[in-house]
Amino acid sequence: MSINYQYKNVQSPTKLTLSDEQTAGHADHWRILTDDISNDVPEWLQQMITQASMPKGLNGNVSAKDSCLLLSENQPCHINQVLAMNNGKPERFINAYPCVDGPYGLTCTIERLVVNDNSHDAVLRLRSADGSTIYAFDQLYTANRHLYQQNTPYFVNFSGWAYEITPSAQDEVIVVEDQEAIRYNRAYNDIVAANDGQVPEDIQQQIADWQPETEEQMAPVEINLGHMCAYLFGDTLGQEDEAWCQGQVLGKQETSFNGKPIILFDLVILREQDADPFVVRIGALSNSDTQKIEVQDYVQANIWLQAAIYKENQVPVSRAG
Repeated sequence: MSINYQYKNVQSPTKLTLSDEQTAGHADHWRILTDDISNDVPEWLQQMITQASMPKGLNGNVSAKDSCLLLSENQPCHINQVLAMNNGKPERFINAYPCVDGPYGLTCTIERLVVNDNSHDAVLRLRSADGSTIYAFDQLYTANRHLYQQNTPYFVNFSGWAYEITPSAQDEVIVVEDQEAIRYNRAYNDIVAANDGQVPEDIQQQIADWQPETEEQMAPVEINLGHMCAYLFGDTLGQEDEAWCQGQVLGKQETSFNGKPIILFDLVILREQDADPFVVRIGALSNSDTQKIEVQDYVQANIWLQAAIYKENQVPVSRAG
């Protein structure tokens, strides 16, 4: 009898390590929520201990015996706190940061991590199924840090905090006058509409064959830039999770964070043809300006984008026997 062994070479994604001096820290993130960091944050950290939970992420065997422990809260807006452990007892505070739970997400692969191993801060570079590049702070790096695999699709939940969120400028309009661009745009819309909203396989050939029936069909096209979805990540290494975005509000609800009134906006910031929409739940302090923003409005925002990868949200991959 012969026995066949199958070797599987599992590799971790590329990892770049930053020093403490190169890491920005979370002072600006706490300032989103309070002007009195030195008093409020220690009080919040002490309060959360009484009701803390241990998020598992991809790790089904989280234990207080681990060398590092991630604590969280079962609240829409909460704190994640990282502690160094010794024989099941907290030995040293490592880090803490405010988080928003995100119910929406995309399937992505992890291309790279930028990490400070001292603070357990990590920024993921993610590639979505449609090829978009997304950078996000990893809420669950402490729990997941040894489990990420290269070229493995994960369902990633996205959320974030808004430094600022305002209605988009509605007077930013560009006029397209190029006749070939106009013809392509009109042809595409007509063909898809005639096909019950579906894109036919021979769409390019149909566009090539399409001819306008009226002069009005070839009139210049106005594009309102205030009605576009856009996402631009940061350009500083390790801070690419600081992003600018523009999109449409799909949902709005109220909650609180340690007594602070918060509005949660469900914001679609990328919406491309034949791709899943990129929807992010964004937390913002409730004030007279944010209260005026309504569902269906287009807004632009400076945000701190976060990601969380949970085992229970992953779709099992079937393998041939």
